[in-house]
Amino acid sequence: GIEEMETNYEMLEIEQIRSLIKPRKQFAHKGNFGHALLIAGSKGMAGASVLAARACLRSGVGLLTVHAPMCNNDILQTSIPEAIVETDINETCFAVPTDTDDYQAVGIGPGLGRNEETEAALLEQLEHCHTPVVVDADALNILANHRHALTHLPKGSILTPHPKELERLTGKCQDSYERLMKACELARAAHVHIILKGAYSAIITPEGKCFFNPTGNPGMATGGSGDVLTGVILALLAQGYSTEEAAKIGTYIHGLAGDVAQKKQGMIGMIASDIITCLPTAWQLVSE
Repeated sequence: GIEEMETNYEMLEIEQIRSLIKPRKQFAHKGNFGHALLIAGSKGMAGASVLAARACLRSGVGLLTVHAPMCNNDILQTSIPEAIVETDINETCFAVPTDTDDYQAVGIGPGLGRNEETEAALLEQLEHCHTPVVVDADALNILANHRHALTHLPKGSILTPHPKELERLTGKCQDSYERLMKACELARAAHVHIILKGAYSAIITPEGKCFFNPTGNPGMATGGSGDVLTGVILALLAQGYSTEEAAKIGTYIHGLAGDVAQKKQGMIGMIASDIITCLPTAWQLVSE
């Protein structure tokens, strides 16, 4: 027979994901499923926060608060009635860090923008946060300019870069193998989990293990898809899943919802909102 060998590389499988999902108790209430905070959006980019927020709510979080600039307030209140909206004193961008002590998890980055006020606010926010953070999009781009801040991220945090965002953090890569190696090095150095997005997204632990995700399709290569992933992972962290569990389940479910959407819509016509629409079906498929 084939010998068993220790390896750092593994492919996620549906049985593994299914075994990680916690069943809901009959007498559970919303307090049992965590309160998440999403810091997202800026002028012209409210859509990113709407997508992340909707995905979060479709992934079982008990409560969600979105911290957003004033100009996004009406959009958020109207498009996501289930979320609580906390407005920044700034009209157009994230400028004032908010208290994170009452939350079980924080998501930051979708549609955030990169102006100087936001940059300063983000660095201060991360420095004083003791709650696990999902760091995405512009928050990653800001960190790329302030690499020292990577070592101050709260315990249990997750970075979700696409290849370009990763290269801004690690420097140019010749090929996908070098990109994976640099992501592993960053995960170890910053003591964070990294989800390197793409076909067969890689979930990388600080200890150097890599889990590859088999779900998803090229129809998901569209604006807003990453914001959806951030929302899903944020919900899982808030519900008390470990960092590794949240990264694995979130990535798998996100791809599975994309596969359900592709069957309904086809790859070309798919948009990020379709992934969110298909999240409940994806959750049913892995919970059965």
